[in-house]
Amino acid sequence: MNKYVISLLIAFSLVVPFGCSDMDDNAVPTSLEIKDFVWKGMNLYYLWQADVPDLADDRFANQSQLNAFLEPYTSPTDLFNVLRVPSPTDRFSVIYSDYNILEGALSGNTLNNGMDFGLKHINATTNVYGWVRYIIPNSDAATKNIHRGDIFYAINGIPLTDDNYRTLLFSNDVTYTVNLANYSRDSSGFVTITPNGQSVTLTKTTLAENPILLSTVINQGPHNIGYLMYNGFYSSFDTQLNTVFGSFVSQNVNRLVLDLRYNSGGSINSATKLASMITGQFTGQLFAKQQWNAKAQAYFLANNPGSLENKFASGLNGLNLNRVYVLTTKATASASELVINCLKSYIDVVQIGDITTGKNVGSITLYDSPTFAKSNVNPNHKYAMQPIVLKIVNKDNFGDYTSGIAPTTLLPENMGNLGILGNIDEPLLNAAINQIVASGKMLPTVPSVIERDFTDSKSINPLGSEMYIEHK
Repeated sequence: MNKYVISLLIAFSLVVPFGCSDMDDNAVPTSLEIKDFVWKGMNLYYLWQADVPDLADDRFANQSQLNAFLEPYTSPTDLFNVLRVPSPTDRFSVIYSDYNILEGALSGNTLNNGMDFGLKHINATTNVYGWVRYIIPNSDAATKNIHRGDIFYAINGIPLTDDNYRTLLFSNDVTYTVNLANYSRDSSGFVTITPNGQSVTLTKTTLAENPILLSTVINQGPHNIGYLMYNGFYSSFDTQLNTVFGSFVSQNVNRLVLDLRYNSGGSINSATKLASMITGQFTGQLFAKQQWNAKAQAYFLANNPGSLENKFASGLNGLNLNRVYVLTTKATASASELVINCLKSYIDVVQIGDITTGKNVGSITLYDSPTFAKSNVNPNHKYAMQPIVLKIVNKDNFGDYTSGIAPTTLLPENMGNLGILGNIDEPLLNAAINQIVASGKMLPTVPSVIERDFTDSKSINPLGSEMYIEHK
């Protein structure tokens, strides 16, 4: 699909009117051209266009009326936010003043110190503590004495709270100091965070995170269990992912544990390829279906209905599995949920861990050009939008999981027993192995009080949970 999505964008933008009888771009003042781009892009592609009165096709009779509407808004961002439906319906549409930053984030290139973390409230207070989920290889954090499971309560000596954690952790400061603490929880679930006097100074660098954090084969009797921890759907790593599955094939892997617990999404095309590698016996069959706004949907159905379908890919290393074990947390989102939901139409998906985020919608990058593609982009600015433009469903037309996808086996991560990722004794992986070998071992006890992250280092990013169609 990605090979022709741009041609579709071009055709669509050239053929479909904006609903106004006299929308002459030449009549747009220079001072309004960015806002004009925002309105016209949202009018054409926004999934909820019909629900926003100011985006109606008949809202303005001509360009002059549109100009008058655009004039009062102080910035393109202000206009964009007004044209969105409120959260929680639209939690994910974003606009960037520099499309280079947007493109980098979508490909996994960010200014990052390499400490991936979650944030939790300390009991029922506004006080916050962080915990290290994993360390990104080849990052600054990878050279420092900080590891999975480490607890931090302050940044630069300032304790974290609801009011300041964004400023302290997500500012433009390249360097900050992480103040560490010890964690304990009593039998009632009451958590105590005690500063321990230790600290680590971390520096952000431009970092391209390889989403393939871990891959190995675990031999358990007749079972050759492939284990893959995959932390983002970035197409630049699709070839490496296929190589991993080639290794699984060569080692006769007959069971797979797919660890998506910290995977917040990414490319729809990459998700389709991963599903194709897990299987391999469904080449060319329907994997997922896209549902756009009424205007776009009608155009695609009339002119190229195949563009609305994502099909299992060919030419990849496939395991031909009829069952897969998927590890999830509340951070598992968008393209990860797509893989789970759409595979369920074909094979048995055993989900272990926690309920997922609940993001069943996707986006596309819109540039200020005659076709909304990057070619012939307006040289006067670098604004670009990433609005939600589609809902995605499986072969059976199911895609209503906005409250998250519930696991087969509920086993949230336990701060008192996190374990080492990839180790057979790590609780979630161990639970999957036990189910595979049917050993009858008891699952770890689920705490009476479940501590879920309220945010994390990926989802706090406006693009952190994005699922998107790529420009090719």
